[in-house]
Amino acid sequence: MANEPNIALARRLNIVAWVISALVLGLVVMMRRIKLETSVDFSMLPAVHAAINTITSLVLIMAFVQIRKKRVERHRRLMYVAIFLSLLFLLSYVTYHITTPETAYCKEGSIRMVYFTLLISHIVLAAIIFPFILFTFIRAYTRQYDRHRRMARWVFPIWLYVAVSGPIVYLMLRPCYG
Repeated sequence: MANEPNIALARRLNIVAWVISALVLGLVVMMRRIKLETSVDFSMLPAVHAAINTITSLVLIMAFVQIRKKRVERHRRLMYVAIFLSLLFLLSYVTYHITTPETAYCKEGSIRMVYFTLLISHIVLAAIIFPFILFTFIRAYTRQYDRHRRMARWVFPIWLYVAVSGPIVYLMLRPCYG
């Protein structure tokens, strides 16, 4: 019985995931309008965000390797780390954007098109994938392993793209910071 899928728990957690996703999306949209005055200098956070995303991408790759080797417990632990890092990133990202003025991209020419294509794809895919990361996690947590695998096959590469493209966007924007 302990290995049976817990569908009732999954339903409750799905509702929580939808609520969290809506709140996060609302917060991210509103953070552009909210500016808090603070004496703390958060200008170092974009580099921290890039580091967190880089580590997240490495953890995701390690988790993928572990599950391919059928090392489920190692995979599980790494996925908890990836979720924690993503939460840490999100809290830091919101903190930065509600306390610090936006940085405009300062380069000209065709690199500008590359930057904005990468930035827009990163933002759109991050917004789309967020709830699905939670749902994929819920499928595993509630022992719905077949559903978890089916979701993870397409959630993983998108999450990895978002984690890799974030630091690239940062490196492209880095010369533009004051």
